[in-house]
Amino acid sequence: MLDSRTVADIDAIVAGTHGDPFAVLGPHAEGARTMLRTFAPGASHVDVLDAGTDSVVASLARTNDAGFFMADLGERAPFAYRLRARFGTDVVTYADPYAFGPTLGELDLHLMGEGKHLRLWEKFGAHPRVHEGVAGVAFAVWAPNAKRASVVGDFNAWDGRRHPMRLHPGVGVWELFVPGIELGAIYSYELLAHDGTLLPLHADPYGFAAERLPGKASIVARPGGTTWTDDAYRERARARDGLRDEAMAIYEVHLGSWKRGEGNRYLTYREIADDLVPYAEHLGFTHVELMPIAEHPFDGSWGYQVVGMFAPTSRFGTPEDFAYLVDRAHAHGIGILLDWVPGHFPTDAYGLANFDGTHLYEHADPRQGFHPEWNTLIYNFDRNEVVNFLVANALFWLACYHVDGLRVDAVASMLYLDYSRKAGEWIPNRFGGRENLGAVAFLRATNEAVYGEHRGSLTIAEESTSWPQVSQPVYAGGLGFGYKWNMGWMHDTLEFMKTDPLYRTHALDALTFSFVYAFSENYVLPLSHDEVVHGKGSLLAKMPGDSWQRFANLRAYYGYMYAHPGKKLLFMGAEFAQEREWNHDRSLDWHLLDRSEHAGVQRLVGDLNRTYRGLRALHEYDTERAGIEWIAADKATTIVAFVRRGRDANDFVVAVTNFTPVVRYGYRLGVPAGGSYVEAINTDATIYGGSGVTNGAVEAEPFGSHDKPYSIMITIPPLTTLLLKREHSAS
Repeated sequence: MLDSRTVADIDAIVAGTHGDPFAVLGPHAEGARTMLRTFAPGASHVDVLDAGTDSVVASLARTNDAGFFMADLGERAPFAYRLRARFGTDVVTYADPYAFGPTLGELDLHLMGEGKHLRLWEKFGAHPRVHEGVAGVAFAVWAPNAKRASVVGDFNAWDGRRHPMRLHPGVGVWELFVPGIELGAIYSYELLAHDGTLLPLHADPYGFAAERLPGKASIVARPGGTTWTDDAYRERARARDGLRDEAMAIYEVHLGSWKRGEGNRYLTYREIADDLVPYAEHLGFTHVELMPIAEHPFDGSWGYQVVGMFAPTSRFGTPEDFAYLVDRAHAHGIGILLDWVPGHFPTDAYGLANFDGTHLYEHADPRQGFHPEWNTLIYNFDRNEVVNFLVANALFWLACYHVDGLRVDAVASMLYLDYSRKAGEWIPNRFGGRENLGAVAFLRATNEAVYGEHRGSLTIAEESTSWPQVSQPVYAGGLGFGYKWNMGWMHDTLEFMKTDPLYRTHALDALTFSFVYAFSENYVLPLSHDEVVHGKGSLLAKMPGDSWQRFANLRAYYGYMYAHPGKKLLFMGAEFAQEREWNHDRSLDWHLLDRSEHAGVQRLVGDLNRTYRGLRALHEYDTERAGIEWIAADKATTIVAFVRRGRDANDFVVAVTNFTPVVRYGYRLGVPAGGSYVEAINTDATIYGGSGVTNGAVEAEPFGSHDKPYSIMITIPPLTTLLLKREHSAS
């Protein structure tokens, strides 16, 4: 006869409401005897087998029609056993999950509770492993306010009563080792809220792979999973450490629309690797920035509403396939940057929203936790566990997939509590200000962790406000990023280029204003995806004039960009003058390269990258004022000229841009030193689609001009940037 407490425990297990299954299921000593209990819904018979001999030790008695079984094993010492259950005509033998001890150690739980576990992904999620001599998968999830947590999948008919998890109450972590599960198993977490509400199934926050939509479950996988061959590349990256004195030319790529396969299908990571990597190498780019990578529900997005922070999107293949792409890039000397989104996440019920029946990852108050511009939820940066989740995620991509850096999206939205909000729609910080102190601390912690754990890695902030010292070290009061996108430069120069050349003279001050603050941060000059969506048109479409002038304007603009201090970034398609606006559902218009004017722009971009990388004066002082020396901003002719200097005093390049369609013959330009000057780049060259107005070698004369001791007499082609290199000193 069962006592009332045992009956209540059995009823709770059967109902799926018991919060401590290990107190009921599995073997339990009761005095000198051992009781064994198991729940096998649908089973008609269950035997206990000796794991060594498979001999029957005992048959369990079925206590109710729901499938709860138990047996008195007598005065037996603990032994390894398996269960054999009959389901109709099927007989299944399996190890009992409730015979195994915890898979998480006290140190892991302690560090997680403090928010200081930098390798959380090694403990949370789903990990194939051998535990206590048996192969299976160890699951762990943080859900401190859940009444019950279960792992469900095909392996248990998606029945949350079959595999309820063990709770570590001090930190709210649930874990369970399930024997017999292998790589590729599909699973989700089923959570019972504290009030007894059964929540929608959740994908694993730490899942390493995910189903393609409409599937929403996670997949047991190993991150990385490739045989890496990039040791030499990574050692060189660690030695360079930061690229301040080196060229950085970034090719920004949306994987789903860079190139499509037959029938407009997505290419796989491996197909992309075999095509994209040699393409980027051929054009001289140093890095490729990939978007979208982390798993997200909406095909038509940049991937900025992430539901799987630890999962490379399955749209293009497996985690191993993504690792292949990174490894292949490194083999060709190309660094990989990821667009990383730690600021907000979507409201999809299978994601992080209302995860355990409470606002666990997000702020409860919508004035702090809801983003009105994007209809997303904002991470609670005031919670240690949430910050730990995000910091560990940053390190995960660097450690497991060898990526070279992170471009952090929407930093401004994280820094300001009133971002995109009206008065009364936000809550001031504890000092009454608008700064999000938790987010500031999180960003600093992330950057310290990235640069501390992965020497040679990069972090780049997409930040559009005047927040000070974004790219200065944390110890100096900064946010700790390596670089910041120069959004002001992008906005001002594009507005200038859209202006009819007839009126550009009046806008020249706006163009050159960027030199005032060019070294206030370590800048990347972006011509990014943001400028080719939502009715903005392509870069080519922004250029004024007839067809010839539009291409000439674009070429001159690119030349000016590569001369200007700052690292470089071009969104895909810009390198060959894509004509239409970006469309997520189709490939770039590669057929345009059959036209000479588009092929010419592509050739120019390649030559600009190689020239930028080859001439140290164009990159050594990218982040320091010593790298620029002004010559002229001639409003009468709309000509801008300056000197880019390297660390060697004799190493410099003279940059000249004519922003009008008028050829300037016999233009006397001041230069810093005597010698012979030749064109390293002339964006008007016929090979680029230009008119072919050019200069041969030009000797500097000892006639001062523009406050320089020497000068040269040159012809400046229409709508053109010239990069002039001094060949040798005058004899």
